[in-house]
Amino acid sequence: MSIIKIGIIGLGYVGLPLARLFAKKYKVIGFDINETRVNQIKNGVDKTNEVNNKALQEVLVENSTAPKGFYPTTNKTLLKECNYFIVTVPTSVDKNNQPVLGPLLSASKTIGAFLKKDDIVIYESTVYPGATEEDCVPVLEAVSGLKLNRDFYVGYSPERISPGDKIKTVENILKVTSGSTKETAQKVDELYNSVLKNGTHLAPSIKVAEAAKIIENCQRDINIAFVNELAKIFSLMNINTSEVLEAASTKWNFLPFKPGLVGGHCIGVDPFYLAQKAQQFGYYPEIILSGRRLNDSMGNFIASEIVKLMIDKEVKVKGAEVLILGFTFKEDCPDVRNTKVIDMYLALKSFGTKVDVYDPLANEEDVKSEYDIHLTNNLDQKKYDAIVLAVPHKAFISIDINQFKKEDAVVYDIKNFLNQKDKSL
Repeated sequence: MSIIKIGIIGLGYVGLPLARLFAKKYKVIGFDINETRVNQIKNGVDKTNEVNNKALQEVLVENSTAPKGFYPTTNKTLLKECNYFIVTVPTSVDKNNQPVLGPLLSASKTIGAFLKKDDIVIYESTVYPGATEEDCVPVLEAVSGLKLNRDFYVGYSPERISPGDKIKTVENILKVTSGSTKETAQKVDELYNSVLKNGTHLAPSIKVAEAAKIIENCQRDINIAFVNELAKIFSLMNINTSEVLEAASTKWNFLPFKPGLVGGHCIGVDPFYLAQKAQQFGYYPEIILSGRRLNDSMGNFIASEIVKLMIDKEVKVKGAEVLILGFTFKEDCPDVRNTKVIDMYLALKSFGTKVDVYDPLANEEDVKSEYDIHLTNNLDQKKYDAIVLAVPHKAFISIDINQFKKEDAVVYDIKNFLNQKDKSL
């Protein structure tokens, strides 16, 4: 194969860090349909905060003809220069929790229009086992007129991005790789090994790699569901869950999971992909789906607990002023996709409370467009009947909760961030 030229389709939380990494060694064309996003990247700015702006600016090039570096664009025709294509578009579920493959198939159509003999297409988006070969490959073949493993080849290397984590960045993790033939698998493995510090694990097949990715998130979802159920039980017993977990964690093989709201585009979504595929084979996955149901119930449960505490303190619930600190799906990350804080927000509103939301990391426009909520910008002039620390951003460490409390106010710390025994789950 000629000199490696990489096309990355999707410049979000996964695609941009990957493009920046590969561009240190190869020519990378980054394609995204979001013009605003692409223009921000061209200006050396990543609003997701996954890539340091200086690091991004160091690899950007001014035109697509440069021999090395990163060129972001909305012009898909530039992809014709590439011989490796990497798909990093989001995979989500619909209102019935059914997998949405639209962006993945659309990306496959885009690539298919420029696919050439001996090109390799690598998928990173999280899918159920079989999706790459059974759903994506037919699109590539239909659009290109080429045949898999005769004219072109595919691979799968699941993303392992943890939004907001500045330690486990893409270059510092071990990645799983795979390919549609042994030779392709080796080429895919060598490509990633050429830029990763901690190497790769070459899976024996694409389906194994797909399955490995999806169970990583299913495992976390189930473990968090377990401690969330413990939180519900211990709440009835008037036992502090954080103290129980701290005591149990002294055993060498106890897993340190914490209760909380489980959202986002991975843990809150991926189990449904495996569940749907399992049901196609006639198996109903009880543990996976019960874990999802339990975790999805936590927003309403926490809201009810807050209201109970307000009643205990004889705080009038209807018309009460409530402040929620944090709206993103996880700490120290601006991503609001599939945040479960919205469930708690809506539940508190249903009790007749007036709710303000403050999150210095979340994008106001994203929150408004997706959830129709105006984030509050000023905490100085108001005191509240209840304060909920929903997302433990490091930015909240310096906030003095007491200055925003009314007399007898309830403070509810979902993840024991404040380390106050009577104010945590």
